[in-house]
Amino acid sequence: MNGSERAAVATPIDADYLFPVPHIREAVATVRRRAHTLLADWGVPADSLEDALLVISELITNAILHALPPAVLRLCWSETEGRPTLRVEVTDGGPVPRPRPCAEEMATPDEHGRGLAIVTALSVRHGTHARCGGVVRWADLPVS
Repeated sequence: MNGSERAAVATPIDADYLFPVPHIREAVATVRRRAHTLLADWGVPADSLEDALLVISELITNAILHALPPAVLRLCWSETEGRPTLRVEVTDGGPVPRPRPCAEEMATPDEHGRGLAIVTALSVRHGTHARCGGVVRWADLPVS
């Protein structure tokens, strides 16, 4: 196969994966491993798989650090402009009520605050919507 040819991804359109996420930081690594196995079984190419794992990690980390439990990851197939996309959704219990941060707390280290930029850069589209008792953050990722 040359550089201009790509293997078609056999998207299991009826596939829908739900995984409850424990509300602990260690859950991110566990969910990444399980998602990696599932996406590899679904035939997602390595470059798309790595992008998906990064988006999954960002959305789950945000749910664990900034939202109330429970959190649930959902992976399923979607379609954008006639092309298969992987839908990544993380549902959580809504934002944690917090007092307003002082100026010192608002200054974040370099490793924080880039999650949405990463999701935006890697997704075809993304968004957030409220549901009864929670919030869903989602991203549709191109699969080549």
